[in-house]
Amino acid sequence: MNPTTTAPSMTGDEIVASCKRHTIYEWSAQTAVDPIPVARAEGVYFWTPEGKRYLDFNSQLMCVNIGHSHPSVVRAIQDQAARLCYANPFMATEPRARLGAKLAEVTPGDIDTFFFTNGGADANEHAIRVARIVTGRHKIMARYRSYHGGTAGAISLTGEPRRWAAEPGLPGIVRAPDFHKWGARDPEPVDVALRELEYVIQCEGGTNIAAFIVEPVVGTNGVLIPPDGYMQGVREICDRHGILLIADEVMSGFGRTGRWFAIDHWNVVPDLITMAKGLTSASVPLGAVGMRPHIARVFQDRAFPSGLTYNSHPLACAAAVATLAVYEDEDLIARAARTGALLHDRMKAIAERHPSVGTTRSIGLFGIVELVRDRRTYEPMAPFGGSSPETTALSRFFREQGLYTFVRWNTFFTNPPLTISEAELEEGLDIIDRGLAITDHGVKQ
Repeated sequence: MNPTTTAPSMTGDEIVASCKRHTIYEWSAQTAVDPIPVARAEGVYFWTPEGKRYLDFNSQLMCVNIGHSHPSVVRAIQDQAARLCYANPFMATEPRARLGAKLAEVTPGDIDTFFFTNGGADANEHAIRVARIVTGRHKIMARYRSYHGGTAGAISLTGEPRRWAAEPGLPGIVRAPDFHKWGARDPEPVDVALRELEYVIQCEGGTNIAAFIVEPVVGTNGVLIPPDGYMQGVREICDRHGILLIADEVMSGFGRTGRWFAIDHWNVVPDLITMAKGLTSASVPLGAVGMRPHIARVFQDRAFPSGLTYNSHPLACAAAVATLAVYEDEDLIARAARTGALLHDRMKAIAERHPSVGTTRSIGLFGIVELVRDRRTYEPMAPFGGSSPETTALSRFFREQGLYTFVRWNTFFTNPPLTISEAELEEGLDIIDRGLAITDHGVKQ
């Protein structure tokens, strides 16, 4: 028998060619895809096989919250794999037990029961299924400026253009007005936004609506931070009509905004909360639906209406337990708030120097820069759902300079890992400062 040998490592070009030949890239025409080959990652950086280093200023998909390859999480995964890789979800394991108990400590209010899923999209799918069963109602409200996932139900909840190709989607989805309209510099006044919400409820029939699903801070659709009073008002309206409030914290949870969960900024307790991404810092796929006792009690004497082969997967639960320990041991929630204040101030200073910056928004280490051709009219630098020569050139500049972030429509994101140092933060902001000279050329004189 010949000894087992390890295949030689592929070059970056070989990795890209093979991936493009045999795999499909999401949300993209395949001929336009130009992926970065990634060989390894550590902390706030990742490297190509040839050694080019990138500063990860987007935490990949706003998910690597504790940085890449954190040794405590790597060790937890290794230890769990050596002990027990898998047990089916009808069994009980120590990682599952520990994770459920820990999440009950950190989630808002009296949320203390969890159903574990494979990721954020199916967490949202299960949240609306639970809401419909518990209330006996069929309609679900969601906003236009939202993204809730790519599966059949989650993409129907999604308001932005990625849902178009999947339509007609799940029946019973109704659109609530956004508190911050696209193309506007500022959010709507709270009383106006809440009055518009009440009008939709009136037209749809409050007794028909099972739940209102919201991103407490909207993610890919603009890092939209609700004005004080909005979330409290939504909670009151939902209570008055018997509508369950679902907080989609898949992107905004686990320290991203400087609190455990974004909704904590407004001291609001949702009826259900969905999570993924930062739950394991994306080391292993895992999502969850958390529910308050009055929701969980429904399933004490009634079968829970779902099952997943990888529900409560031991490897994923062990990774999550270790990840939650890192947040606490390294004080990352408070650190994100402190570093986030610096990011906020530096983004504002950069905006003052560049006429192509219409505004910046950030909360904790969740930030965005909005680009315009004219600050007076607030004409976007790129159209709704599209790009422009300037934003395309800016994206290319970031990549050349070793900065990884998303340039989307007329915006780009500033969402580094919560572990980022001030020096690393300044490294990224310096590249951004230089790159904005490109979009400044697109400003109308």
